[in-house]
Amino acid sequence: MDSLEALVLGLLQGLTEYLPVSSSGHLTIGAYLFGIQAEENLAFTIAVHVATVLSTLVILWKEVEWLFKDVFGYCANPGKGLNNGMKYFINIVISMIPVGVVGLLFKDEVEEIFCSGLLVVGLMLLLTALLLTFSYFYSSGKKEKISVRDAFIIGIAQACAVMPGLSRSGSTIATGLLLGNKKEKLAQFSFLMVIPPILGQALLDVIDMVQNGVGALGIDIVPLMVGFVAAFVSGCLACKWMINIVKKGKLIYFAIYCAIVGSIVVVNALI
Repeated sequence: MDSLEALVLGLLQGLTEYLPVSSSGHLTIGAYLFGIQAEENLAFTIAVHVATVLSTLVILWKEVEWLFKDVFGYCANPGKGLNNGMKYFINIVISMIPVGVVGLLFKDEVEEIFCSGLLVVGLMLLLTALLLTFSYFYSSGKKEKISVRDAFIIGIAQACAVMPGLSRSGSTIATGLLLGNKKEKLAQFSFLMVIPPILGQALLDVIDMVQNGVGALGIDIVPLMVGFVAAFVSGCLACKWMINIVKKGKLIYFAIYCAIVGSIVVVNALI
């Protein structure tokens, strides 16, 4: 992978991480078009996902700061009971359980799926389109707060979205809408709940880098940094945009987009 390819793929990752169109699916398609080897793409995917996590922290810094203050406030004085931030933090932890189980028990199987070609990506994009369509027509959006039960179910949706082409933000937001949660709350929760799993995976990969060297990642450091910066900048822009899109309830347009792209990818894979 050269620096130009890394720039394009980094921009693609940053934009599609927050839009409900599957960043992993688009990275797989981009890697296919550029002729990038699977193991090189996997290493690059890790780097740009970390970049978009950092963009989440930048854009949602006020929410993150509030969360930390309430969590530390509760830890300092638990006798006052759970405050709102601590309840929110518990929901995030609960939402992490399903994806943690998948990551620990099925890591090799997931990596094998990522290397299985474009047919899976196309089918999962079609499933994303279906989810977004259902959420657009059948969501009630009356719940003011995300419950513990809903957090776990949304977490299951996130775990399923490890499939390339199945949008994580699309799956979690659509699931939350179908459960009756207000759309204003879901984008923020969807973006914050992914931070711990990605940072945890990044830590494991840093350990692997130390043990095996950067060369073990299958990509030079310069393209890796170019992609990282591109994903961070475009991620900041896309994060703010997506929050406004969810509030306005315009996810149906992304359903149409996923249906078109998914159909093209499936046809191309079968020919």
